[in-house]
Amino acid sequence: MAYEHPKVFISHASEDKDRFVNNFATRLRARGVDAWVDKWEMLPGDSLVDKIFEEGIKNAQAMVVVLSTFSVQKPWVREELNAGVVKRISGKCKIIPIVLDKCEVPEALQSTVWERIGDLNSYDTEFDHLVSAIYGHTLKPPLGSPPNYTRLQIDNLPGLSRIDTIVFKTICEVSLETGVDWVGTDSLKPRMTDLSISEDELYESIDILAQHFFVKGDGGYGSKGLDYFQVTPHGFERYAVAFLSGFNELVNQVLVSIVNQDLGKNEAIASRLAKPRVLVDYILDILASRGFMKLIKTIDGGVHVTEVTAQGRRTAKAVSG
Repeated sequence: MAYEHPKVFISHASEDKDRFVNNFATRLRARGVDAWVDKWEMLPGDSLVDKIFEEGIKNAQAMVVVLSTFSVQKPWVREELNAGVVKRISGKCKIIPIVLDKCEVPEALQSTVWERIGDLNSYDTEFDHLVSAIYGHTLKPPLGSPPNYTRLQIDNLPGLSRIDTIVFKTICEVSLETGVDWVGTDSLKPRMTDLSISEDELYESIDILAQHFFVKGDGGYGSKGLDYFQVTPHGFERYAVAFLSGFNELVNQVLVSIVNQDLGKNEAIASRLAKPRVLVDYILDILASRGFMKLIKTIDGGVHVTEVTAQGRRTAKAVSG
């Protein structure tokens, strides 16, 4: 199928031909726009009405209305504009006003964005805008790819944004992978880069997590905020309930193993249940925070259950049936 150049009818006053319209229409044709100007289209003997209304305006995809101190006074230009407005209402024509002088814009064009040309000898920028309007091109930059973190299927934790939730989930995952409850931002930054989360967003989220008592620091503050921090029992429980399948059942298993099997050390519990020691450590902290037991922690990472409370024993009996 042959390419069809967009047809544009140029409505104007004869006084504007030499000072603007001729050059403007010539430039349009050089850019592939089939500009319709009466001077080029009408021959002796042609019907003025038929040529303008049945050929020029009828076949045009757009009408450029050149507004000047001359054209706004011309009844003929008004007639052309009226025909263009009717065609625009039916969705068959775009009207593009060009304002050359300080003149009153017709009421029919008051709600239409127009292009003002102040210097008739230098209007390259304005001309490019007009060509884009004719072709329906926009100067808006194309849409890029969304940040990688938006592709994650994840529900926000209550009180946290999407980025906060992703950062905290990553912190807990790093803790479980490394086997320690202390995490540094250096271990997080490569993962955040992969997720299109900036360093500033990372530090901001860590600050938010500290305010929610999901993490806590111990004097390890960098230039932007916490550089080293520990996941709290409260925070880990919120993470685990949301993202670790069967976590509540595992908490009950740990409690029952302590009460019924007399397992009082984190290493023994982890071995019996075949779970990472750091995960058992978090669960022991959670149970202690509920008032089910008391713990002692040693410098070598050991956690010892020194006492199981009556509430802890009652709960263990209830969950074990």
